[in-house]
Amino acid sequence: MPTPFWRSKTAQDQLNRLDRPGFAVEFLRRNLDYRNDCLQTRQGIAQGDLEAQAAQAGLAGRWGLRFRA
Repeated sequence: MPTPFWRSKTAQDQLNRLDRPGFAVEFLRRNLDYRNDCLQTRQGIAQGDLEAQAAQAGLAGRWGLRFRA
């Protein structure tokens, strides 16, 4: 998504209505470093190079996340 869209009036209005967890999700999904880390983690799990629970815990620790099942 191009950066100017994020600064549009519509996008700003939507962001202003978010609660803290919702805002955090929007922040992370736009963060290229997080997206790359998440992709590498998922690929490592899918290829069997990483154990899922440990890899997810590592990702969560690096980004301050808590996953709920």
